[in-house]
Amino acid sequence: MISTSTMASQVRLRLLPGTRCLFDEPLQVTVAGLRSRQVVALRARSTDEKGAVFSSSATYRADGSGEIDLGRDPSLSGSYVGVEPMGLLRSMAADTAHKRFQKTNSLNPHVVKFSVHEVEGEGRMLVEVTNERILMADGVGRRPVKEGNIRGYLFTPPGEGPFPAVLDLYTFGGGLSEKRSSLLASRGFVVLTVALYGHDDQPRNIKEVHLDYFEGAIEFLKKQDKVGSKGVGLISLSKSGDLALSIASYLPHVDATVWINGCCANTVLPLYYKKEKIHPPLLFDAEKVIVTESGACITKDAMHSPWAEENKATLIPIERAKGRFLFVAAEADLNWDSKAYLDVMVERLKRHGKDNFESVSYPEAGHYLEPPYGPYCPSSFHGVMGKPVAWGGESRSHAAAEVHLWKKIQEFFRSHLSCDGVTQNKAKL
Repeated sequence: MISTSTMASQVRLRLLPGTRCLFDEPLQVTVAGLRSRQVVALRARSTDEKGAVFSSSATYRADGSGEIDLGRDPSLSGSYVGVEPMGLLRSMAADTAHKRFQKTNSLNPHVVKFSVHEVEGEGRMLVEVTNERILMADGVGRRPVKEGNIRGYLFTPPGEGPFPAVLDLYTFGGGLSEKRSSLLASRGFVVLTVALYGHDDQPRNIKEVHLDYFEGAIEFLKKQDKVGSKGVGLISLSKSGDLALSIASYLPHVDATVWINGCCANTVLPLYYKKEKIHPPLLFDAEKVIVTESGACITKDAMHSPWAEENKATLIPIERAKGRFLFVAAEADLNWDSKAYLDVMVERLKRHGKDNFESVSYPEAGHYLEPPYGPYCPSSFHGVMGKPVAWGGESRSHAAAEVHLWKKIQEFFRSHLSCDGVTQNKAKL
């Protein structure tokens, strides 16, 4: 779609596939109508749900025909340098330190204003286009869930199905995020995202976790009309990673588990099932937390060792799991020693004669591996720590990891959540 300039100008800014697309969909950004070899600044700007402003800027030189193509031409300076088709999106940074981009409500699109500016004089804006990056494809259903003590949202793809079912464990930090769940539903999965605390009428804080809650969530999900898979998938990140391991190891009907940058042991809070404690928590040593010059904490080496004799009761017996695992570790994660935990889990499964796993690691990625094309977050406030935490990673490499992982997650779930041989209807935008 071609923009309408807000000023008297022949400059045209084009976004393909259009000014409205899914959050996880790449854009082709081109500019035309410039002077031959003219140098301009391309900018992107957005405001998140908390009112934080994120922006980026990159300088480009037009070709002899007065055109710029971000998929072909390198940025000369600014928020990034080199050829990066989606550089303006991933490099958007908050106007204040330690802010993580908040886009949790799936009804609200990620609205980005792209603009072209002269670099001479006062930097006059030549053209501006608004891109709405939606979290739900047309026809995706969204409804709140208040079933017994289960609290969350259920997302269903358009079409009759049957579709594979996924339980999204957005469980720590309080409240609820719908972003990952709504995007997975847009890609053809029935997804239930659940909160443990801080959402709806739930308590603001908890002192223990009960597997019974997730058992009820799985049963609820399996009963939904469009669900065709016999078992469900689990997707997790950070603290919810060890919860996913426990659910897969102790509860039935879990066929595929995605573990992203978590721990191999039960952490922070004790874990119960049928009113019996099954794992004490692995804790951390506050004295081993490193505070950087920016004020953000590095907690990677602060966790107690889960394989120390005194902490072995915290280790989760993943060899009990009947389903498949996808272990994902960012090697530059500064929050957990994720790669070490991944290696321990792989070794444990091999030692028990298991081959029900695959793993992937990203050398320069940080902790928050999320659906792609959102702003990279170097640090933000941590609910448990009560202060900012550094997440690690190099921005460009982290963004590439998110693109690769998002595709891999979908392939993993489609491969291991069978729908009784019935062809699955894929959601279409």
